[in-house]
Amino acid sequence: MSSTTGQFLIQRPRFNHVFLQNNSFHIPKRVQFSVLPQSSYIPVPLSFFSQFRGSKFSECKCASEKVSESFERDPGQEFEPEPNQIVKQKKASIVDILKQSNSILPHVVLASTIMALVYPPSFTWFTSRYYAPALGFLMFAVGVNSSEKDFIEAFKRPDAIFAGYVGQFVVKPLLGYIFGIIAVTVFGLPTPLGAGIMLVSCVSGAQLSNYATFLTDPPLAPLSIVMTSLSTATAVFVTPMLSLLLIGKRLPVDVVGMVSSILQIVIAPITAGLLLNRLFPRLCEAMRPFLPPLSVLDTACCVGAPLAININSVLSPFGLTVLLLIVAFHLSAFIAGYFLSGSLFHKAPDVKALQRTLSFETGMQSSLLALALANRFFQDPLVSVPPAISLEESIKMEYLLLFITVNKLVTILCNLYSIFSKFLLLYCDHVIDGLRSGHDLGKEKRIMGE
Repeated sequence: MSSTTGQFLIQRPRFNHVFLQNNSFHIPKRVQFSVLPQSSYIPVPLSFFSQFRGSKFSECKCASEKVSESFERDPGQEFEPEPNQIVKQKKASIVDILKQSNSILPHVVLASTIMALVYPPSFTWFTSRYYAPALGFLMFAVGVNSSEKDFIEAFKRPDAIFAGYVGQFVVKPLLGYIFGIIAVTVFGLPTPLGAGIMLVSCVSGAQLSNYATFLTDPPLAPLSIVMTSLSTATAVFVTPMLSLLLIGKRLPVDVVGMVSSILQIVIAPITAGLLLNRLFPRLCEAMRPFLPPLSVLDTACCVGAPLAININSVLSPFGLTVLLLIVAFHLSAFIAGYFLSGSLFHKAPDVKALQRTLSFETGMQSSLLALALANRFFQDPLVSVPPAISLEESIKMEYLLLFITVNKLVTILCNLYSIFSKFLLLYCDHVIDGLRSGHDLGKEKRIMGE
């Protein structure tokens, strides 16, 4: 401290000993505060104290008084959290882990697929009679996490609903016809296998597309549900027409069974979830942390069971070739739905989320319905091989994860392409400027020579 100038350094106080308890600030009684003498008070505006925020020490001018270091932490004073606070932190961490169970879905799907291939009896108990309740539980989880306003907002987007319908019953059948022809003409597979691929493209959308949308873009899950319900309701008329057009055989669809399926799998579970969320919000709040892990286990059963039950079709002589064709068929539908929706709704504020939603609607098919139609109306058992392989929802869920990765990769490639194109344009401008300057220089030389 300098006595001639009256300058000294004031250390910014540290408030580490101040703690929060029961929503109130507490300061230990052992901390003593000293008050400067009246002669040391200097009227300073509040805006002056903003200078103390950025530095540890600040210099100011005042009387030559020694400032007490009363704001220093007392070494003997240690703050220990209360036991109830530790319990609350542990409960919060457990709840967070339960809520983040969806992040392990890729590993669970892969494990169930490997288990179904290595040991099929592990999933053969999960027969087709459990499919409707399992899918209904996934829709119930979506309903609990949604509200009526979300569905009202979904109906306000008829253009997106129509685009999803076109992707389901125009783009997908066209791709199915192309891959069916490729299977017969290029790979030399029997004609019934090509007909089976076409049959997969004629059925309605899969309910797992709603759950996939809920995992990636929860606000658009009601829109996905509306799209799938519309395609399922109209499949009683559209599927026979498409099968007659592509395969040459009219397949009657059970109207009563289709309506019953919509009620059991979609409408009833979602309505129950919405009502529960509206009438008993506290109960829903207590249920939400447990829904993700249960949904993951439910999805694992829906993935492994079809693969384990139809393992003979997968291991058939044509199984590997049909599997590759089915993979290429669904992947092409995902990509087509993604980029077509991007070109149609490029001005929408949620264009990326809408692209993923329409991609799932275009790429995921109700292969269980296709398998039932193949077993009932076709005498050749080879027709049921493509629907049985396509029924492996593990492939579709892996498409979900793969497509998210591909989407990021495409974004990176687009950014690199834009950077490269900018450099290329700059280089072209530089070359053109050089040519122009050379042309002007030659013109000047000719003028000087003349």
